[in-house]
Amino acid sequence: ERNMLHNLFYAIIYSIVFFWCDNSKCSTFSPIWVLSYVPETSLSRPPWSDLPLLNKEEEQRRHQVVVQKVNTLIESREYGRLFAVVHFASRQWKVTNEDLILIENHIEAECGDRIVLEKVLLVGGEDFTLIGKPLLSRDLVRVEATVIEKTESWPMVHMRFWKRHRFQKKRSK
Repeated sequence: ERNMLHNLFYAIIYSIVFFWCDNSKCSTFSPIWVLSYVPETSLSRPPWSDLPLLNKEEEQRRHQVVVQKVNTLIESREYGRLFAVVHFASRQWKVTNEDLILIENHIEAECGDRIVLEKVLLVGGEDFTLIGKPLLSRDLVRVEATVIEKTESWPMVHMRFWKRHRFQKKRSK
């Protein structure tokens, strides 16, 4: 028993020295069995339990149930307030009904024109979310916007530096 305690003590000392010493500075060697031991803690495995994989028929049945539920919500128009993530003017925007978007790009539409935002990445509601891979189909989703105001942008200052010269050219978009 004394010999076992003695070996355990040295194993603990070796492991402490090994973790505190850099290999280039210390010549202490730790046994492999000490390094492979990982204590059982709450962080040593994921917090969720291991779930068995479903077979193809069960997975297909669950998929059909979810699709039917979403279709029923859409047909009865009981989906609540919807939101969409769209790609417009080189950015992604999360928009809902009656939102205002301020863009800094030039678009060809005039004030009062309705435009269709075709690159829809995601649409969701309170009970469901439709995710595109990468985009949702145009037949499935339609997001429209109205141009409210167009203003001239601020002057863009382009600076070019030459030796012993300064040339400034202002251009407004």
